[in-house]
Amino acid sequence: MSRLDPAVAAVRVAVRSLLSTRDKPGLVLAATSGGADSLALAAAVSFVAPRLDWRAGLLTVDHQLQQGSSAQAEAVVRWASSVGLSPAEVLTVEVDGAGGPEAAARSARYTALAAAGHRLGARLILLGHTEDDQAETVLLALARGSGPRGLSGMPLLRTMDGVEFGRPLLGLSRQTLRAACAAENLVPWEDPHNADPSFARARVRYDLMPLFLEALGQDVVPNLARTASLIATDSAYLDSLAYVALGQCLVGNALSVDALSLQPDPLRTRVLHAWARSLGVPGAALSHRHVEALDALVTAWHGQGPTMLPGGIIVQRSAGLLGATA
Repeated sequence: MSRLDPAVAAVRVAVRSLLSTRDKPGLVLAATSGGADSLALAAAVSFVAPRLDWRAGLLTVDHQLQQGSSAQAEAVVRWASSVGLSPAEVLTVEVDGAGGPEAAARSARYTALAAAGHRLGARLILLGHTEDDQAETVLLALARGSGPRGLSGMPLLRTMDGVEFGRPLLGLSRQTLRAACAAENLVPWEDPHNADPSFARARVRYDLMPLFLEALGQDVVPNLARTASLIATDSAYLDSLAYVALGQCLVGNALSVDALSLQPDPLRTRVLHAWARSLGVPGAALSHRHVEALDALVTAWHGQGPTMLPGGIIVQRSAGLLGATA
């Protein structure tokens, strides 16, 4: 009996560990572009899921951003069918949202994945983000001046649009995923956009990260990923406290300025962020500048006018309350 390749074993263990945390099996879908990371993920899902009584399928998104994208997506679906992943579907999207091509593509992708998850009755959609992706996310967050929420990186589990997404590979390197593909004779697709210097993440991956590795050593990537995990733990605790504080500050749909003033800075800004989200402000559009403007209505009030939030929501201070109108 041949020995299982260590890289393949590592990917399967990661998938098994996440699926085993769910209270009951159901349909799990691997979101797969055909690149090495998501291809190794899908192969592991096809092996592990049935052994844990899960049904396993695959989704691939065609962003229609390059010639031949539909043929590549169909090739992924054919491969999925050959390894027993069913359902296996191509989700074709239009990338025309705001925030630049990266943000627009990401928004279109997750919207399509969530809609398919609802339609197919999936309990979980798995994504192929790795430890390297997490490190890059932290560097991008630092460059953008993000706070703890941004520096927390990508979570292991997250619910978006009512669908649970999981990232079982955050503890594995990109090199491990490539090794797993090689061991299983899988030929990954190399997306040219991943090396396009017009995208910020590509510049971090191919220009900045090699400099960090050369200057600081190979531990840079796992150390950045570990930093994200540590910050995420602390941030989650503060968020839980802020949730309680939000209830203490609410007066109907408004916020009491006096109650807000009693909150320490880390909780007060989180309360304002959560309140803005509850008003319908899209989370991706809600920046630290918006929260700072709301906070100024509490801590630096001198009769200033209303604050405009994304989505056409107007917040103003009146009679000791922060109220909102659309």
